[in-house]
Amino acid sequence: MAKPWATFGVDLHLAPAGPGLRRGLTDALREAVRGGRLAPGTRLPSSRSLAADLGIARNTVAEAYADLVAEGWLTARQGSGTRVAERAPSRPPDHPARHPRRPGLPTYSLAPGTPDLASFPRADWLKAARRALAAAPNDAFGYGDPRGRVELRTALAAYLSRTRGVRADPDRILVCSGFAQGLRLLGEELHDRGLRTLAVEPYGLDPHRDLVERTGLRTVPLSGDDRGARTEDLCDTQAVLLTPAHQFPMGVALHPERRAAAVDWARRVDGLILEDDYDGEFRYDRQSVGALQDLDPEHVVYLGTASKALAPGLRLGWVVLPPSLDPEALAARGASTSALDQLTLAEFITSGGYDRHVRAARQRYRRRRDALVAALADHAPDIRVTGIAAGLHAVVRLPPGTEQSVVRAAAWQGLALHGLSRYRHARATAEALDALVVGYGTPSDHAWTGTLEALLRVLP
Repeated sequence: MAKPWATFGVDLHLAPAGPGLRRGLTDALREAVRGGRLAPGTRLPSSRSLAADLGIARNTVAEAYADLVAEGWLTARQGSGTRVAERAPSRPPDHPARHPRRPGLPTYSLAPGTPDLASFPRADWLKAARRALAAAPNDAFGYGDPRGRVELRTALAAYLSRTRGVRADPDRILVCSGFAQGLRLLGEELHDRGLRTLAVEPYGLDPHRDLVERTGLRTVPLSGDDRGARTEDLCDTQAVLLTPAHQFPMGVALHPERRAAAVDWARRVDGLILEDDYDGEFRYDRQSVGALQDLDPEHVVYLGTASKALAPGLRLGWVVLPPSLDPEALAARGASTSALDQLTLAEFITSGGYDRHVRAARQRYRRRRDALVAALADHAPDIRVTGIAAGLHAVVRLPPGTEQSVVRAAAWQGLALHGLSRYRHARATAEALDALVVGYGTPSDHAWTGTLEALLRVLP
């Protein structure tokens, strides 16, 4: 089965055939024109834009366009760009499908949890990598400090203090391969210390809960409401996992009274708060909510990641540990990530590249959020959108009993869309709601308009 490449400027899904990038793209575009999916006169993206969206060399796209111009399928004129030739496409040999598209690999995606991967700052990252490699000491190519490179730990300490209010000493930071690895290391450590339960929010990610339970800890859901998890109800445990700056997936910030209640509980029982600050950089309507760790660095473990600001494929995360936890002991449990990637990220942060990228991404995601809210207000004014002050997703409230039918309709339209119920803890007592968790950060810029239109088509 051919693997689809991408959705690009005119919202067409390409499935290349044949060996080689150039031939595959050429064949896929030719078939799209021949079959009528690309109408005569349609303007294609520039070679630079399509190459960035597909993650391939610009020359590959330019050569594919040139081949199709020579064959007569496309035209290219100065000032007019590349367009589909004004000719009637031949009818496909088979009868066109008369039924809705069956679920499969989606054409569009609003699944939450990832940023726009096409916007990864390739050129700036490559420059930082070259500078980092040129300046790397010889020991960077050895096994090194299990806590992570000191260059990155130092850069993170300064960055987290400046942007998130985290009180961090480089010696108290552990670099790991993402949030999940950090959570596993902490779960194993807590289990070895005799803990058997970990309190969690009523809505969250199943993979994280499953990971915790594989370490031997039982997850116990708190109740919650529009002010976040009810931390005043914490009892019978000595550890809790929270997303206080921007709860996932509900999108609310933990209310100040409940932040204080969590810290009071931790001090009273000598417990630990595991703070997942997964998208703290992305706040739109007011000042960012600072890290909970700043209220009590003795009892809060701060976990961060580059997965949302840059890309999950980098596999870079960090844990800021209180004095009660030994970074070297945790690292000995299996923390690992590339030393050269760590040096590159350190250079990217200290050179200002990270800040510039985050600022540009924040503007882009805010525009998408605003477009989503405006489109829903026009198309479905009775539907309420919440959790939009921060992050890369919004919660779209649906009429009771409609969530599953909307998710099924989306799948038939080729749209990956998640219902809120998939994030609900099996033992949660919080009120069950019908809603969608719309990851507006996921599509590429070229796919955004078509993805939004696909969402509007499936709403009740």
